[in-house]
Amino acid sequence: MATDRSDIFVFFGATGDLAHKKIFPALQTMIHAGELDMPIIGIARERWSLDQFRQRARDSLEKHGGIDAQAFKKLSEQLQLVHGDYNDPATYSRLKQAMGGAARPLHYMAIPPSLFATVVQELARAGCAKGARIIIEKPFARDLDSARALNRTLHEFFPESAIFRIDHYLGKEAVQNLLYFRFANTFLEPVWNRTYVDSVQITMAENFGVQGRGSFYEEAGAMRDVVQNHLLQVIALLAMDVPAGHDAASMRAEKLRLFRAMRPLYPKQVVRGQFRGYRDEKGVAPDSQVETFAALRLHIDTWRWAGVPFYIRAGKYMPISSTEVMVDLKRPPMAVFDKITPSESNYFRFRLSPEVVISAGARVKQPGEAMRGKAVELVVRHQPPSEELPYQRLLGDAIRGDAALFTSDEGVEAAWAVVDPALGSAEPVHEYEPGSWGPPAAAGIVVSNEGWHDPKPEETTPC
Repeated sequence: MATDRSDIFVFFGATGDLAHKKIFPALQTMIHAGELDMPIIGIARERWSLDQFRQRARDSLEKHGGIDAQAFKKLSEQLQLVHGDYNDPATYSRLKQAMGGAARPLHYMAIPPSLFATVVQELARAGCAKGARIIIEKPFARDLDSARALNRTLHEFFPESAIFRIDHYLGKEAVQNLLYFRFANTFLEPVWNRTYVDSVQITMAENFGVQGRGSFYEEAGAMRDVVQNHLLQVIALLAMDVPAGHDAASMRAEKLRLFRAMRPLYPKQVVRGQFRGYRDEKGVAPDSQVETFAALRLHIDTWRWAGVPFYIRAGKYMPISSTEVMVDLKRPPMAVFDKITPSESNYFRFRLSPEVVISAGARVKQPGEAMRGKAVELVVRHQPPSEELPYQRLLGDAIRGDAALFTSDEGVEAAWAVVDPALGSAEPVHEYEPGSWGPPAAAGIVVSNEGWHDPKPEETTPC
């Protein structure tokens, strides 16, 4: 792992939506925590004054977390702005001048993926890539071929150790807790395999639509937007074997092995849906076949997981917003007391958002003379979301050169190899009603009698 800290932070797309919602709040939080004491240069096409840029930062913080007066004052003092077209070499000449004597710049690409190659090439031509690190936002290309092409371009100017492919989902406290819970508790390992696990389900539900991002979603769809990255990464944390160490190389090696053991998906293994009204969104084609919902069944051909189906479901306009993992355990081989239905089997449940919950489903005897039981849920851990923002954690890691929570070139390509055969499916999307759990055809993805586990609002019990 590199040990030299970056000494200047440059972010492209400084006036964009991502910067407004995520980056400025993370920067203020990092400054408040004493983690960011360096110049911050925004690059944007808009010909704004520095005062306008600072006002944009203030507006961002007022709408996303609030203003810390002392931290914001320091943020304002550290801010600089360079305007210009990303295709114009003069833009990078101005950047080079603004960077002064910085020896280890960190360049962050909060821009459309189609511009990555152009910006990287121009940074190198202007001498802004020497000693630098670069952060690439997901999605990392559109398919396997374009991912390989992007990696070739990046490697032409940056070593792999200097490339940080950011997926904010990996910075979430709840997602990190999956890995910790698995490998820090002895009781889990003996049952975490095909002998005891019947199936694994992951549902990522959002109770809203595309929120004015119709043009973006037309280029992405649910498979590219969340399945290929967020949800395959969650599966990796659930299914990977213990890494040799906590360093980036060890973590990446185990994830890569897991991705390469996943069978490629094909169109018949995926049900794609589209909520009614999506085609009326601005920027969406009137005959669009882009999916806002995807359900699929995945298999992992390893000794630990052979024969265990992994089910993924992700969609817009679901009944609630929640991301949840259900690990169903097999039923006892004999019904000694009373019959246990599939829905009453033991399980582990991980609620990743909006609450953070780890629980186990068990059976206990009901009061009375009869040896009959009932299903109960034992809450192992229940806490509010971490105060540390995902982007705060990840940007801090990139500044330090810690790549453990970032995706490698091989990992990106291996994940694309899983979903690539199912992209561009000729199968029409199934329309579903907003507020439902997706199209009825999705029920056929789950081969057991139990069906999908629909996340429910979390119940809280006063202490």
